[in-house]
Amino acid sequence: MDFRPKLIICGGSACPREWDYARFRAIADKCGAMLLCDMAHISGLVAAQEALDPFEFSDVVTTTTHKSLRGPRSGMIFYRKGPKPPKKGQPEGALYDYEDKINFAVFPSLQGGPHNHQIAALAVALKQAMSPGFKAYIQQVKANTVSLGNHLMSKGYKLVTDGTENHLVLWDLRPLGLTGNKVEMLCDLCNITLNKNAVFGDSSALSPGGVRIGTPAMTSRGLVEKDFVQIAEYLHRAVTICLSIQAEHGKILKDFKKGLVQNKDIENLRAEVEKFATSFDMPGFRVSDMKYTD
Repeated sequence: MDFRPKLIICGGSACPREWDYARFRAIADKCGAMLLCDMAHISGLVAAQEALDPFEFSDVVTTTTHKSLRGPRSGMIFYRKGPKPPKKGQPEGALYDYEDKINFAVFPSLQGGPHNHQIAALAVALKQAMSPGFKAYIQQVKANTVSLGNHLMSKGYKLVTDGTENHLVLWDLRPLGLTGNKVEMLCDLCNITLNKNAVFGDSSALSPGGVRIGTPAMTSRGLVEKDFVQIAEYLHRAVTICLSIQAEHGKILKDFKKGLVQNKDIENLRAEVEKFATSFDMPGFRVSDMKYTD
């Protein structure tokens, strides 16, 4: 109440738990603010009704369309229209006025010419999101994330919030004395894609204490819970190699990088990861059709 913001934003890119939209709404109403939810990462879960619905409580909802929604690189903005619910001190018949403000802010203020191929691709993605198969996909995404997280925790590793309810886990590496930079760097060399990510209590985002791991892409290739147990094992080996390199070369990043060069453990893990990954089909892609195989 000291600041009385005009806009409150909820949503995030590395939260493994549900958002308390009702509480955000209550806070926004108390200080007279609009509530905007950015559901970019969980829009696929929301569409499949496998995550809490932000539309009930938000004035504006924004999302990208290429994450868990599994569409093209694009974005969508939803906003309230029509009459506002009755409220003390508000004129009778008051209407929401977001439409013109948002439309003119997008074009011509921010957006260039529309990309029709993206609009068509988004239409296909949204039609797919209405199907029973998409809901089954999202349910498998969530099951795979739980499997991945549980196996990591069974090895004594620390996950932020001690688990997950959606499509990602946030792994706190600080108890190991590692940074997300080092684990991301080594995993890249092993053809494992994840990203360094800040965790609660980090002093600098430039040297974050964790990594973020998502399951939608590999779930789209047909992986189920047992396969993510194997992925957790690969991640365990990657961290073990990181610890070994750090013990030998030191914690300073430039010294750590020296241990990545011609490292047999990394080469062996990369070969195993490639063999494992290529055993699963990629939608729209067949290794046998590759012209250049080297």
